[in-house]
Amino acid sequence: MLCARHVFRCFKWLERAGDRITGAAGPYFIGLAVILQAIGAASFFTVIQPSLPLRWLTTPLCALLALNLFTHYYYVCTVAPGFVQDEVLLPGSGRLWASPSQRTSAGVRWSNRGITLLAANTTACRRCGLMRPERAHHCRICGRCVIKYDHHCPLPAGINQCVGLNNERHFVLFMAYLVLSTFFLSILGYSQVLEAVGLTYSNNWPYMVPQLAYILTYMLSVVICIAVFIMLCWHLWGIARGETTVEAQDHEVYKRIARDRGDNFVNSFDLGKSTNLRLFFNIGPDGYPWYTLILPLRIMPYTDGRSWARREGFERHQGIQEGEELTDDDGDDDGA
Repeated sequence: MLCARHVFRCFKWLERAGDRITGAAGPYFIGLAVILQAIGAASFFTVIQPSLPLRWLTTPLCALLALNLFTHYYYVCTVAPGFVQDEVLLPGSGRLWASPSQRTSAGVRWSNRGITLLAANTTACRRCGLMRPERAHHCRICGRCVIKYDHHCPLPAGINQCVGLNNERHFVLFMAYLVLSTFFLSILGYSQVLEAVGLTYSNNWPYMVPQLAYILTYMLSVVICIAVFIMLCWHLWGIARGETTVEAQDHEVYKRIARDRGDNFVNSFDLGKSTNLRLFFNIGPDGYPWYTLILPLRIMPYTDGRSWARREGFERHQGIQEGEELTDDDGDDDGA
């Protein structure tokens, strides 16, 4: 038992050291991500795009794709995820903000469409002591509670902050446009990479980007496309199930607890795949127009995090009793 306790403390120390390292290296990850995106865009627009047919059509589409990629990355890095102690996010004005489909005076709009929003229960955080609503979790790296906390993301996207209520939509759209960008670079740039490695009869390389840089960019694009596509599918599946990354892990524990007592666990935040996706992206008659998915505009989330849409007739998860909800590890356990 004593040996196990020492091993546990050793892993705890390594975990805290990893948190400090990733937190300190976050700005460098952002710089690296910006450089890689810039090199990728330069490679595409100087090597691949000039050879595309119908340039009057493909050029604006490629520019829109790049604009979405860069803008959503900027948003996910600069928009605060939604810290519990911060003021509630208010809609902005200007050209970067989209207008909702339907103007309302106050409150959460979706309540008029057969969707029930109930005030979130509050609990005290074991690590910082703040009273926080449901779906909020404490980030060890930021040292703050985040509403609808999903994860802290230093890598692979390199955003150097948490993904939460206010920036999760930008994070998912950034991944979607990153997958599209790297996919088209990989497919449309295939003949140029063969030319760059000398597998064609032409020895001429008339492009501004050096051959080695283009080859490395192409290889990295293929790897990123596959890796981020898997991440995107995982996140979209979680969204369709009405749960975050953290909640997906918690719900597996809840299922075992409910099963042991002969009950079934039901996620009260799961309103069905279509409704969950519409609420997440806030698209619909009481949300924002569909074009906000293809234009890089800011929009408000469907809720401020102090109330949540729940299944009809549910005020909490089925199969879990009060007091059985998982809380953040206080970080001071000695073992067991």
